Amino acid sequence: MNHSKAKGTNPLLKMDFPDVDVIFVDGTFYLVTTTMHFFPGVQILRSYDLIHWEHAAYVCESIDGTDAQRLENGKQIYGKGMWAASLRYHEGLFYVVFVCNDTHKTYLYTAPAVEGPWKKSTIEGFYHDCSLLFDEGKAYLVYGNRDVWLTELNDDLTGPREGGLHRMIVSDAGNPSLGYEGSHLYRIGDRYYVFFIHSRRDRWRRVEAMFSADSLEGEFTGGDVFDDDLGFMGSGIAQGGIVEGPEGVWNAVLFQDRGAAGRIPVLVPVTYTGETFVFGTDGKAAEEIETADLRPGYAYAPLYGSDDFRYDPKAKYAEDPQHFGCFGYRSFWQFNHEPDLSLVSCDAAKGELRIKTDRTVTNIFHAKNILTQRMLAPGCAGEVTLDGTGLRDGDFAGLVTFQGDYLQVGIRRKDGKYYAFAATYTNESGDVWALGEEPAVLREEIPLEGSSLRVRLEVSFADGKTRETDSATGYLRMGEELRRIGPEQGLRFRLDHFTGCRFGLFVMSSSEAGGAAGFSDFRYEA
Repeated sequence: MNHSKAKGTNPLLKMDFPDVDVIFVDGTFYLVTTTMHFFPGVQILRSYDLIHWEHAAYVCESIDGTDAQRLENGKQIYGKGMWAASLRYHEGLFYVVFVCNDTHKTYLYTAPAVEGPWKKSTIEGFYHDCSLLFDEGKAYLVYGNRDVWLTELNDDLTGPREGGLHRMIVSDAGNPSLGYEGSHLYRIGDRYYVFFIHSRRDRWRRVEAMFSADSLEGEFTGGDVFDDDLGFMGSGIAQGGIVEGPEGVWNAVLFQDRGAAGRIPVLVPVTYTGETFVFGTDGKAAEEIETADLRPGYAYAPLYGSDDFRYDPKAKYAEDPQHFGCFGYRSFWQFNHEPDLSLVSCDAAKGELRIKTDRTVTNIFHAKNILTQRMLAPGCAGEVTLDGTGLRDGDFAGLVTFQGDYLQVGIRRKDGKYYAFAATYTNESGDVWALGEEPAVLREEIPLEGSSLRVRLEVSFADGKTRETDSATGYLRMGEELRRIGPEQGLRFRLDHFTGCRFGLFVMSSSEAGGAAGFSDFRYEA
């Protein structure tokens, strides 16, 4: 059968969609990605050509609703939350399995369709970066870091099978950096294949490895199968699933570290020889890519975008959960933790999102209900109008580059007066896992005549060719003119958040709780 062709460029999507797993079901590709501390969580995308993708569903709006997941009582799950889900389809059901690194539990969600409803359960034990396999009436998980284990599950998938298969299949002992993890297990033909990410031993660089065996009890043998950087600053490409599309064509969807922009998917063609898999073309990923297009002319809903907030979130969620899947807000938005929706509202007639505070905080990381969306590499801009009428003394509201190091621009209220401000934060702890607890540094403030303001953030990411740094700059829009405010702020991908940089709409109180801010006419420029 001849198919139309879709064309695109690597990396895919140009945004932070890490730890992907991809399946092909009834003519449609589905991709699941890590969503960490953002809610709604466990995002699944849909595609008909592996190049262009759109939001299909969020699997959950809450996981366990702990204080940490809800950003309550000084607790948080930055750099934790859900990691590296396994997505499978078996006998009429979709399965998603993942662990949460804050609760140390393993979660299983099932649904008859990707759109849900999803049913939640747990699997006894903690299975890091697990991969689910159904094989001859039994189910298995492969998981682990450095030492990789295979465990047979019981019939109801609630825990290990008593007396069932349980063995270490591969070890990367002695690797001074990242050992084997990010498991993806498949049975293809009469052999079993498992794929991993790890680092080269001579230097930090992500590499894809593959091992195979003729049975789950047999010896898994193999090694590195893909070591390329797509010409981007020596940054390797690895971790993800392989998927067979129409007419037996195989591809891998892996990810690449792209600095502060995050971990971005890369499509790598894979050749199946009948016994093994060969990655890339002459061992390389291509910048220009072409695939079969199963729905030519299909219009994909964007994974980022502007928002006028001229809608009723409750009504939109009821009538169109695909496009308004973030608790009734557009599906490209996610909150920084599980939100308290009693503090969030939307005035459809006015076109204004309104967020209220219920406590005082020292910095942006503890502010609740920050509405975020991913940034597009190699550069993008976000702009929004602020209404600070409801702010109280000590309140800050505006737009932030939401990541471990950040730039804030917006309105602050002090001594009953309003000021435009820019503030920056750079984590200088020396510990890439340590979340900053200090307040941001106020870099500039300008008295305002009123309580409204339009602010803008422009962000540039490294492209590996003309630019090797990541940074953000803030502006105030005065009529049609832009006035820069504050310094250029460097951005970094750190493990405190473990996510790419995002635009965030925020309000925070430093002196007295109960203030509120309005946000309208958010504009995203790619």
